[in-house]
Amino acid sequence: MTQAFNAVRTCNHMNAPSPTWSEAPHAARYEALLRASQALSAPRDPKTIFRVLARELRHVVTFDAIAVVLYDEATHKICWYELEIVHQPGAVPASDFAPEEMVTWWAYHQQQPVVIPSVATETRFPRMMARLQQNGIQSACALPLTTVHRRLGGLGLGSVHAHAYDEEEVRFLTLVADQVALVIDAALNFEAAQHAHAELQRNNDRLALLLEVTNSVVANLELRDLLRVITATMRRVMHCDAVGVALPDGADHPLRLYALDFPAGKGFLQEEMLLPIEGSASGKVFQTGQPLALSGPDWFNSAIYQVGAVEGLQSGCFLPLLSRNRVLGVLLLARLQEHAFTQDEVDFLAQVANQVAIAVENALAYGQIAALKDQLTQEKLYLEDEIRSELHFADIVGHSAALRRVLQQVETVAPTDATVLIAGETGTGKELIARAIHQLSPRSSQAFVKLNCAAIPVGLLESELFGHEKGAFTGAIVQRIGRFELANRGTVFLDEIGELPLEVQPKLLRVLQEREFERLGSARTLRTDARLIAATNRDLAALVDAQQFRADLFYRVNVFPVYVPALRERPDDIPLLVRHFVQQFARRMHKTLETIPSDTMHALLQYPWPGNIRELQNVIERAVILSPSPVLQVPLPDLQPRGTPARSLAPDTLEAAERRHILAVLEETGWVLSGPNGAAVRLGLKRSTLQFRMRKLGIARPGQ
Repeated sequence: MTQAFNAVRTCNHMNAPSPTWSEAPHAARYEALLRASQALSAPRDPKTIFRVLARELRHVVTFDAIAVVLYDEATHKICWYELEIVHQPGAVPASDFAPEEMVTWWAYHQQQPVVIPSVATETRFPRMMARLQQNGIQSACALPLTTVHRRLGGLGLGSVHAHAYDEEEVRFLTLVADQVALVIDAALNFEAAQHAHAELQRNNDRLALLLEVTNSVVANLELRDLLRVITATMRRVMHCDAVGVALPDGADHPLRLYALDFPAGKGFLQEEMLLPIEGSASGKVFQTGQPLALSGPDWFNSAIYQVGAVEGLQSGCFLPLLSRNRVLGVLLLARLQEHAFTQDEVDFLAQVANQVAIAVENALAYGQIAALKDQLTQEKLYLEDEIRSELHFADIVGHSAALRRVLQQVETVAPTDATVLIAGETGTGKELIARAIHQLSPRSSQAFVKLNCAAIPVGLLESELFGHEKGAFTGAIVQRIGRFELANRGTVFLDEIGELPLEVQPKLLRVLQEREFERLGSARTLRTDARLIAATNRDLAALVDAQQFRADLFYRVNVFPVYVPALRERPDDIPLLVRHFVQQFARRMHKTLETIPSDTMHALLQYPWPGNIRELQNVIERAVILSPSPVLQVPLPDLQPRGTPARSLAPDTLEAAERRHILAVLEETGWVLSGPNGAAVRLGLKRSTLQFRMRKLGIARPGQ
């Protein structure tokens, strides 16, 4: 047998006509076939099987060309084709013949061998015969590849000699074809099983992903936490390198990358990044509501490629988050490989995107409800505070010409959104005027939020105005909503705005100009549509000259100034105010007061009322308490103008002593008001209270 092998190899090497295997001993031939079958049983894919087949069959049969063609039994189309010509190294590319033009098709279709003794005289397959002659093939034989279970295709052999395949050779080749068919069938079954297993595993993973996303929809209503869980799961199941969710950053704003899972990222693509609407893949998907898969030139021309190129991303898939015919955002997936997203993946991801959209919609609704709940809670607290500090009259009382001019101004400016600056002495009712402007404006159904700038410590004033995040500073154990955020679509009233620290003034200016601000401890920009009404008992223009108030903020606040006259400038309103307060306090104290003596009213008219309406209110309340009969009894000595003999000297002496004491402490502390070593702490007063006492006593720092 060894001598027979050597004889064939020698003849092939010398390019001499090869003897047929019928001349070799049968036992040796079948033994060689057995070894070839064993060698063919190891590979698991058709390409490898063909290479082994082309090598091992040379020990069994004589051929100069070999081809294996597999057909789809349902469509009878070629599904796999390989051809190798011995004297032309390398496999020949797949044939461009139609199945009916090939000899193997006839063998497959008729299920019997087809022998062509001479290619030159064969007329049934003209194109194929011409191709064989071009490659030096003179005779050919084709056999069906069939098992008991199915028909696979055909095995073709060619020789450079005419009449190379006789009847005995064909019978042996039939056995060879049966062995090859069994090997290929086993390989195809193994491949199908592997594919089915992979498909099953993939489907299980995808179903698990859908289940996990669905569970997340129910279990987690915090939007950012929810999206981070979803993106991490999707990246793992879909074998992606980066997964993110982009949501619109308010009306007419670009998309913001709200959540991103990209462990291998270099930091150029990160959460909170803004993605443009125009000219970007994500923007196109957001506008059209249609999914988009990009790779190659399309990916490199997309807007995200500017960042993706640095990160090394080569392909991407963008899917709209659709809910109730509305696009809520965009789901983004990217990989480091090009041409990575198939249509099957896009179709599945569209289903996932629908679940994510439900999650986003639920979380947004939950966030809106939580925000409204917080706002209602905050408004309740503010209203409770206002009830406790409410001025004791419900309407503006008076009919003097000075007051009517103010009310005309209120009626003029109220319907607009203009910023109003209310000036006037302490106690003239500036907050009442501010409330009147709010009530007459289109914002009357929204919140009226007030803040006294002098009553809040400097370190907390910014937090009161703009809010803070949890952990923004020591003591910030919960998130706090600021006044401007609370008053969105409503009105913010800043009393004593002249006391606003210089370091906070630029942030207030930004809110007024840009309608934007950030909470302390947060980089996210928030917007507000709050109208500002400010009030002051100080000369802001003088503060600007003294560089204690920003000029640009003064011009922005002083859009529509309203001056509230002092009570001494509107004496005609004093009788009305007296009667109003008498009725109010008498009803509250369950008393009956019917008469106000003329001398009492005359004294009330003559008094200059340095404390204005607030002082009048306090005097009347004390008088109602002291009046045992239906006649109002006002302690007239208390109404003597300052500097008159009837006024006791004791208060003046006390004020002088207080003034000297405050001056001494101010000089000791270097005129520092706040802080642990400041004058306010030394005196046991709040900073705002100390400032009020200094103004009342006429104390000013030297050089100011």
